Amino acid sequence: MKNKTNIRRMTQLALLLALLLVMNYTPLGYLPIGPLSLSLLTIPVAIGAMVLGPGAGAFLGAAFGATSFLSAMEGKSAMGAALFAASPARSFVVCVVARILCGLLAGLLYRGVTKLLPGKTKTCCLIGGVATPVLNTIFFMGFLVALYYDNAFVQGLVTKLGASNPFMFVVLLVGVQGLVEAAVCCLVAAAVTVPVLRYTQKGK
Repeated sequence: MKNKTNIRRMTQLALLLALLLVMNYTPLGYLPIGPLSLSLLTIPVAIGAMVLGPGAGAFLGAAFGATSFLSAMEGKSAMGAALFAASPARSFVVCVVARILCGLLAGLLYRGVTKLLPGKTKTCCLIGGVATPVLNTIFFMGFLVALYYDNAFVQGLVTKLGASNPFMFVVLLVGVQGLVEAAVCCLVAAAVTVPVLRYTQKGK
């Protein structure tokens, strides 16, 4: 029974990783909006964090971050290229470390919520679903401001947006995009996770 469960978990993790990669290399994963892109890659990260736990969330977050870091290396976005050119090491922190923390903490948060709200599967999944993109934004923008706020490219955005301080810069840069990203991830991740959890629980 234990081997069967492990095989099922590995299969689910592999499927979510494949989904993440497919989304990354097709228009399904990113919607360019200004200097940033509305990312839907938090969806498989959220599903993995809730269904398989914090470790899986961290693993999928690392995969998400790796694709973002590779994109920065290849210069696929102006911001990514500028950050990588300024410091590959700091770019790695912004792209990869931020996403690992996002997946890990999303899984831990979901686990905590399920203990506080036993039997409220839908509510817990909605919370876990919205927490993932919110944490992604917090860590990505937090590291960006902490490590790159004085960078010429970032300061150009600060001036363009008319931001008076780092907090206003984050608010103005993320704006409506962050709300849309959180809403989409919340609804899609919850819609997938709820039936998956019910199926796996029946199979125990």
